[in-house]
Parts: sequence; C-alpha cells; structure tokens
Amino acid sequence: MPKLPFIQRVSDLYDQFQKHDAKQTDRLLRYRNIEPDSAQFLSMLIRIQHSKNILEIGTSTGHSTLWLAEAAQQTQGKVTTLEIEPARSQQAAMFAQELGVNQYVDFWIGDAADYLSESIEVFDLILLDAERSFYSGYWEDLKRLIKPHGGILIVDNVISHATEVKPFLEIIRHDSRFMSTTIALGAGLFMVVSQ
Repeated sequence: MPKLPFIQRVSDLYDQFQKHDAKQTDRLLRYRNIEPDSAQFLSMLIRIQHSKNILEIGTSTGHSTLWLAEAAQQTQGKVTTLEIEPARSQQAAMFAQELGVNQYVDFWIGDAADYLSESIEVFDLILLDAERSFYSGYWEDLKRLIKPHGGILIVDNVISHATEVKPFLEIIRHDSRFMSTTIALGAGLFMVVSQ
C-alpha cells in the first residue's frame, strides 16, 4: 500500500490538475489526467502481476506516472513513459523526483508511434492514455510489445469517449490472441490480456 504522504501529495496534484483543466476551453490545453481510482487500480495490477517492465503512452503531467512508478518501486520494476510535449514531461519528471520515484521512470519525449515502431522491448503492462485517433494505428506494434501469456494492456476513457475508441476496441475484440473486458472505473478502462 502506498504511504500516506505519497497518497496525499498525489491527491493534491490531481486537484491542482483538475483546477487547471476547468479553466481551459481548448481540450488540447487540458492535462486530462487519469482518475484517481483508475490510477490506484493500475498500481494494484502492477503489484499483483509483479510487473517489471511497464510502458505508459501519454505522460501528461504525470499523475498516472507517479502511481505506476510507486508500484514499480515495490516490484523493482521500471516505467517507460512517452509524451510528445517536452514541458509536460518535464513537469512529470519534477513531481517524480519530489516524491522519490524518479529512479523508476524513464521519460521519453517524442511521437509515441516512433517509439512503438522502433521498440524491441516486451512489456508486462502497458497503459494507453493518449490521443485516441491514433490507437488503431498503434495496434500492430502494441501486439508485438505486450508480453505473451498474461501481458496486460489498459486503455483509458473507453466509457467517457466510447464512440472515439469503438473502432479500436473492435479490432482487439476480433483478435483471438487476446481476452478483453471493460471495467467501470474512472472514465472507463478496457483491459486486454494476452493468452
């Protein structure tokens, strides 16, 4: 279980991010961080799975990154987190350092499609929380990067933005190598497990 100072600070950061988002009329200027119950669920999954190699696609300002890294600290794992906007990645890195989990995170700045196409690593757990219009294009690389026989992909916002992610989820549902289900936490999580 994460220590109380960690939980309190991450909660305060989430409130700060929410206040920022409430003032933005342009969706792309919002931080759009994952909801606390979804982040805590991911932390629990990492512990249950004893995940060592974790990939996050979409760092933003690092709310989910902090939860992933805190859990990776417990499993002696590592989080690689991808963000296209340098300023957001730098903010997330600053918070990770403040909370003492920075040694468990590699911050990668650039287009996620480039990273995914070039990576040869296999990941125990992948969190996909980025621009939804690109998800279907990521699938061929994601399939290759998800650990066989029990690797997990979590896709965020599948209830709140159901129409946008529907084509992507249909692709996954028709792939017999993966089991999947929707979990009604936060904005909706789609959990995919390799068979």
